[in-house]
Amino acid sequence: MTALAKYLRAMADGNGSTSSIVENFGAFFNGWLVRQERFLEQLVQALRSQDEEEIERRGDLIQEVLSHYDQYSAEKFKAAREQVLLFYSPPWLTSFEKAQLWVGGFKPFILFKILTNSVTELTPEQEQAIERVKCETRKEERELTQASAAIQESLAALPLLNLVRCCGRAVDGQELELESAMRKLKEDMLRALESADKLRGSTVRKLLQTLSPVQTVKLLAASAEFQLAVRKWGLQKDQGRAAT
Repeated sequence: MTALAKYLRAMADGNGSTSSIVENFGAFFNGWLVRQERFLEQLVQALRSQDEEEIERRGDLIQEVLSHYDQYSAEKFKAAREQVLLFYSPPWLTSFEKAQLWVGGFKPFILFKILTNSVTELTPEQEQAIERVKCETRKEERELTQASAAIQESLAALPLLNLVRCCGRAVDGQELELESAMRKLKEDMLRALESADKLRGSTVRKLLQTLSPVQTVKLLAASAEFQLAVRKWGLQKDQGRAAT
């Protein structure tokens, strides 16, 4: 939905609240990433201890990391309720990060790839449980992808919005129709974003329920490392592009 997101965000730029949301959420996100790096250090340090009993006693660290993600989700949805268009192409993300977006965030199925690369020695029971979660996630992911595609198609089907895109403004007598269409579109986008965030959260919770504390720490560490690596690579690419 990149083309859709760029178009809608351009339309949103006339809203006086947009710049403040970009500034406030951008500042929150940067601070959140700093805390993410600190949590990653703690998770890696816990794994280096090689003491499974000690790691199991660090349930507080696991809970702090999960609360850290919950905080992000809460702040994100609060801002999205004001200006959901921004979260389909967030200006605080790098171009590389935006290219990885799926309905305003990470694609839940990526968690299974991270799990495979970071957690070993799963029991047969764990493997079966994870496979069930994988099937459920794939199904819900597919349904949300279709819903997102329908949003894009509904936009293309609105001749009034196409007129605004071409002319830059609504013609006389059509402002109310435009406002109604945009309000419906924003509601649909917010609903899709909320559903996607719920799927992301439920996938994490279901996976963690199948893992031991040590395995949980490994998955959380690998997930944070992946996100920060994507961020770093994106910044390098954007800086390189700006220098040319």
